Amino acid sequence: MTGSVVGFDPDELVGFRIGVTAHRRSADLIAALERRGAEVLHAPTLRIVPADQDERLIVATAEVIAARPDILLVTTAYGLRGWLEAADAAGLGPSLLEVLSEAKILVRGPKARGAVRAGGLRDAGMSDEETTESLIDQVLANGADGLTVAIQLHGFVDEEQLVRLRQAGATVITVAPYLWTAPSEPQRVQRLLDAIAGRSLDAVTFTSAPAAEALLAAARERDRFDQVVAAMRADVVPFVVGPVTAAPLHAVGIDAIYPDRYRLGAMVRTLCEYLIEHHVRRVPTRHGLLEIRGRSAALDGQRVTLSPTSVAALRLLADAAGAVVPKARLQEVLPDSGDDHALEVAIARLRQALPQRDLVATVIKRGYRLDV
Repeated sequence: MTGSVVGFDPDELVGFRIGVTAHRRSADLIAALERRGAEVLHAPTLRIVPADQDERLIVATAEVIAARPDILLVTTAYGLRGWLEAADAAGLGPSLLEVLSEAKILVRGPKARGAVRAGGLRDAGMSDEETTESLIDQVLANGADGLTVAIQLHGFVDEEQLVRLRQAGATVITVAPYLWTAPSEPQRVQRLLDAIAGRSLDAVTFTSAPAAEALLAAARERDRFDQVVAAMRADVVPFVVGPVTAAPLHAVGIDAIYPDRYRLGAMVRTLCEYLIEHHVRRVPTRHGLLEIRGRSAALDGQRVTLSPTSVAALRLLADAAGAVVPKARLQEVLPDSGDDHALEVAIARLRQALPQRDLVATVIKRGYRLDV
C-alpha cells in the first residue's frame, strides 16, 4: 500500500468496528484494518466499471487523436493505464501515444506521474494540492484562451472545473476510462446505513468523493439521512484520503478527518492514531484494569462486546473515574433519553454483559459509579 507504515501494532484496533465504502482497492484497505485487529463491515456504495468495452471511450479517444490537444490533464494512474490499454485493444494505441507525446502533460499526483512515465510519456508538472482544481489553476495561470485541453476523468465529473476552462476560452475534451455505477449488492449498503445510524460503528472510511456522495444519496432514498448525518457528526468518525473526498461530507456539516499525505496507507495510520488517542479509555479499578475500545470493554484482560447504549454509559462512568454520575446525565445516552426505569434496565444489561457485575456500583438516589 502506498504510504503505508512498515511497523504497526497488530492489536491496536482490537475492539473497533469500521465501515469500508471502497470498491477498487478495498482488499488492501480491509487487510490493513484487519491486520490491526479491527472488525470490518464492507459495503461498496458504488462500483467501478472499466470502460474498455465502452464505445464512448473509443469515440473519445479518436476525438483526442483528431484534436491533437495542447494540454493533457491526468487525474489518476488507474485511469490513464486503463485508457492506454483500451486504446491498444482498439488499435489506436500508437496514434494516441504519438499525439500525447506532443502535448503538455500535467498530473494530479505522484502516482499519476508514475503511470505517465510507465506509458513512455513525460509530464511537465504536478498540481500543488493533488486536486483537479489545482490542475485547472495551473492551466489558467498560464492562459487557456484558444487552447485545446484534454482531461482524463476519474469517474466523477467536476463540472465546475470544466466550466472554468471553457470560460477562459479553452476547448475541453473529456475522457472517462472508467465509470461509477450502482453497487451490485445494495443490501450491503443498507446494512452499512443501519450500522451508522445505530452507532454500532466507530468509524467509516471513504476513498473517493463519489463514494461519499453515494452513501448520502442512499441514506436519503432510505429515509435515514438525518440519522446517518447525526451519527457521523458525533460517534461514527469519517476518515477520507483527502479534501476532495471530504467535500461531499463537509457540504452537509460532517467533519471528516484526512492525513497530510493523500494516500490510503496514510489514512489508515491517521485512523489508528485518532481512535487510539480519542476512543480508548483505561481506568484502574478494584476488579482490575478497565479498558474501553470502541464497542468492547476488557476487565483484567477479559474482553466483551457491548451494545452502543452500554458502551456510551460505561464511557461516562469511566470518565468520572469513580465519582458519581447522576442519573440525569446517564439518561442522556439512552434512546429517546429514557426515564429512571429505562436507566435501571440499561444498567442491569451493562452489568450482565461485563465480566464483573460489581464494577458498576449503585449510589442510592443519586446515580452510579465505577468501583475503583
